[in-house]
Amino acid sequence: MGQSDGDNAMRVNKYVGAILAAGRGSRMQPFSERYPKPLLPVCNRPLIAHQIDVMRSLGIREVFVLVGHKGYEIAGALGDGSQFGVRIKYVEQVQMLGIGHAVGLLEQHITDPFLLMLGDIYFVPKRLEAMREVFEQQEGGGVLGTKEEHDPEAIQRNFAILLREDGLVSRVVEKPRHAPNHLKGVGIYLFDPVVFDAIRRTPRTALRDEYELTDAIQVMIDDGHPVRPANVVSQDINLTTPADLLRVNLLHAMQFDPASAIGSNVQLHPMARLENSVVGSNVNVRNPIVISHSLIFDETTVTVDASVDRLILTPHGNVDCRSDVAMPQIAAGLRTFHAAQHG
Repeated sequence: MGQSDGDNAMRVNKYVGAILAAGRGSRMQPFSERYPKPLLPVCNRPLIAHQIDVMRSLGIREVFVLVGHKGYEIAGALGDGSQFGVRIKYVEQVQMLGIGHAVGLLEQHITDPFLLMLGDIYFVPKRLEAMREVFEQQEGGGVLGTKEEHDPEAIQRNFAILLREDGLVSRVVEKPRHAPNHLKGVGIYLFDPVVFDAIRRTPRTALRDEYELTDAIQVMIDDGHPVRPANVVSQDINLTTPADLLRVNLLHAMQFDPASAIGSNVQLHPMARLENSVVGSNVNVRNPIVISHSLIFDETTVTVDASVDRLILTPHGNVDCRSDVAMPQIAAGLRTFHAAQHG
């Protein structure tokens, strides 16, 4: 991030982190019943561990994790946070009443400005400290992490941001019917605790009967609190379906150290070959097959006798992602990973 952890810590020690990790993720079947989404593997580490790493790189040392579905497994995996160089405290969400409701549950625990992340989003950060700079320049309020997005459908699946001439946000629109510009919210926020006042005055939506965080942000704006965007990620993927999990793993392997794509104690048949794939620990491939553009979970014994492509293989069964993950899109980005792995 351009600065040492120590330098960052001195500048941002008044900030804390918060990660929302309570959702069930029903569209992530068949994984959602066995794994909380934040614990799904991204190059042999839980997704949420990558988010904690980013927070620590910004100098944040205290992180609140909101848990719900299989929260005990998340707490068991993360512990007190010492393995990540942070202190983790857990807050339970019993009723799933929307993101706004989830953030509201943090009010009794957080009194400082906080960096908030949604626990089911993978992103490649691009100067994330710019959020802090904007926040301090405007002396509080909120900063919305954004991405310059040229796919209108991607904006329609998230939320749109409309700006005034002075750069302040005038409106936020959850899942807009039409994308008004190229600015997309990416599930990263920096808030002053004033957001809790706005959440308490946010009504449930008529459509989903939930408390939307975007509605609470609009309350902040209407109350006159400064809210600005900051383009701080170069890529982001919402983990909604198994195909998204495969995309995230292949993208991370391409962007970062390819060695992290192969776990420990991997046993391959002498004639088997891995191509641009991510493999967990204690994996055994018994047959002379080619495994390409695929993900293998920990503790999996691969017994198929034909080569596989764009599959997720687990101890409990395999998920075919060929119809959802386009080969040209993957192959274009993974040549470097393949060369590094075999060079």
